[in-house]
Amino acid sequence: MPASAAPSTPQQYLQSLSRWHPIEIAFWLATLTPFLLFPTYLSLASQIAVAALFALSLDLILGYAGIVSLGHAAFFGIGAYTAGLFSKFVWGEPLSGLLVATAMAALVGYASSFIVARFRHLTLIMITLGLGLLLAEAANSAGWLTGGSDGLQGVDIWPLLGLFKFDLYGTTAYAYSLSVLFVVFLMARRLINSPFGLALRGIRENWVRMPAIGADSRSHIRKVYTISAGVAGIAGAVIAQTTSTVSLEALSFERSADVLVMLVLGGAGRLYGGLVGAAIFMIARDQFSGIAPQFWYFWIGILLIAVVMLLPNGILGGLSKILARWRGR
Repeated sequence: MPASAAPSTPQQYLQSLSRWHPIEIAFWLATLTPFLLFPTYLSLASQIAVAALFALSLDLILGYAGIVSLGHAAFFGIGAYTAGLFSKFVWGEPLSGLLVATAMAALVGYASSFIVARFRHLTLIMITLGLGLLLAEAANSAGWLTGGSDGLQGVDIWPLLGLFKFDLYGTTAYAYSLSVLFVVFLMARRLINSPFGLALRGIRENWVRMPAIGADSRSHIRKVYTISAGVAGIAGAVIAQTTSTVSLEALSFERSADVLVMLVLGGAGRLYGGLVGAAIFMIARDQFSGIAPQFWYFWIGILLIAVVMLLPNGILGGLSKILARWRGR
């Protein structure tokens, strides 16, 4: 970019970030291709959309605020169990259950944010891991409510908008998952490309100095952590509604680890990194599990090591560096 065209103020910088680029439009148009080209993989596409939504929630705190969490599945599971229990005992309409699950996950996230905002680095990792494990064991112990290790039974989700049933073909499930992902992405994009988003980047770089310029680091962390928990709850609610099942796996450490791997693959702090990483991880898992069901994690590990060694900033980070070099030449 010529020096005269470079943004000279924070407002101009934010405006430049807010502009939609052709490659973004092409990306979202590409998400519609499974309806036409891969109709037999719509169920997998639905799972990819949910995983991308979950990865986006983690990116808000890890990629932009520098909050490392190994227990983020706690909010995913809260959203899943809330949506499942709400449909079973109260009301089976999916959009209502989605709102209730989002509110519940955000409420728990807000309560735990007061602890998270006080610590950093290794201590924070251990706290988030501990909170996640505690919640998973609590769900396992409350078998009378959650079904324990057998999973929640009797989840009854009504047709979407009273017209479209969640069938085995996955058409409604993918349309619903993709729509929710796109709406949440728009809100996250607006949030990140705002003064609040700039403050989060500053906190990620040096959270001690940010109060000197008027940004309360702990207050910002509590806000973004609450938002991230709500988005993770949305992802959990969508997977519960599209599959009509909820299991303890929704709260497991493995799910927290998987979403972290997705973010590392795609590139943290790039908004699209979680989406790209989720697609790569889910497709690779589907293919590797078909080759060797017992050892698919082995191949995922090789993929992760290769990406980290060759592209330390993730796939999108590597591509952006290559593009920058090409433009420089």
